[in-house]
Amino acid sequence: MSDNGCGFPAPGLNSFLFQPIATIGGFEFNKVMLLALITSLVVVAFFWIAFGKAKVVPGKLQMVGEAGYDFVRRGIVYETLGKREGEKYVPLMVSLFFFIWIMNIWAVIPLAQFPVSSIIAYPVVMALIVYVVWVGLTFKKHGFVGFFKNVTGYDKSLGPVLPLVMLIEFFSNLLVRPFTHAVRLFANMFAGHLMLVMFTIASWYLLNSVMIPAAGISFLMTMVMILFELFVQAVQAYVFVLLACSYIQGALAEHH
Repeated sequence: MSDNGCGFPAPGLNSFLFQPIATIGGFEFNKVMLLALITSLVVVAFFWIAFGKAKVVPGKLQMVGEAGYDFVRRGIVYETLGKREGEKYVPLMVSLFFFIWIMNIWAVIPLAQFPVSSIIAYPVVMALIVYVVWVGLTFKKHGFVGFFKNVTGYDKSLGPVLPLVMLIEFFSNLLVRPFTHAVRLFANMFAGHLMLVMFTIASWYLLNSVMIPAAGISFLMTMVMILFELFVQAVQAYVFVLLACSYIQGALAEHH
């Protein structure tokens, strides 16, 4: 936290820095890594328990698991890729969706109170996974020449502007696309956490001053921000997976 001169400890980059919990062989393990690890265990354990002994008449946990699975499968994958092409990518997209969603939701969980996705490394790794799948599928589907046409938007009908379009599309698809895919998730979670921290600290600061009514307003805004963040956290998981599906759909599309 930084002090702006009036005694208010304004939140800053320190809100995203954590001391290591343990150091093993020079490797530092901190709170964010712990939350990411717990996220993996939560997602795996939930689906393992929900579907490990699936029944024709599902129990409550299986019903919740099926609802979440079908939401991603039918609402995102099938809508983007179609049932025939999309089925094989459902496990990847379901894993990405729930992993991102749980990473985000830590922001409003007591004691955790930090969205893992607000650390750029995690969105980057997931964006790279999608990027590798997209590049691999494009090569497999179209070969080297087809891959080149796919990523450059080659269309001879464009005439004289074709070289410029190809150059722009090349950099957009191979360099800008994975960057924006990661940064979109990171930036939203980073900004949301910063706002939550600011209103939370402001509530305590005002409560210990003569401006107690203002503390009530700040606390109310904190509650509003928490509800808004819950919405944004789910939306960002949805958008990330939707974009991943659209990239795969582009890799599978025929180009002439």
